[in-house]
Amino acid sequence: MPHLTRLLGLATAGYGAAIIIRPELLARPCGLAGEHDQVSSKEAMLIGAIGLRDLASGAAMLLAPPGRPRQIAVGVRVLSDTGDAVLFGTRLPDRGKRRFVATFAMGFAALCAASTLLPGKDPES
Repeated sequence: MPHLTRLLGLATAGYGAAIIIRPELLARPCGLAGEHDQVSSKEAMLIGAIGLRDLASGAAMLLAPPGRPRQIAVGVRVLSDTGDAVLFGTRLPDRGKRRFVATFAMGFAALCAASTLLPGKDPES
């Protein structure tokens, strides 16, 4: 499996950690941040859960051994992003934000899935 899969895992884990620390990084593009990018404690808790999920799935993509374990980790990431696209894409209050977030989530899901199909091998395989 190509090295790109591991880089996407690193990016996913980094983003997960970032939104745990600063939930407005997810709330703002979703239209959920208030004035001055304030995020309610309830929204921050849910965003933190998404961040933890992303941190874990990204770490799995980065650290899982090549082959089936890493394919499963990528599958979890693709399903998570697809779920985000469906839920955020249908339930965010602002129609423009729904479209933007759903497109971004599906784009990342597609990139992760495609990374497993590209020719090449990880250095350790």
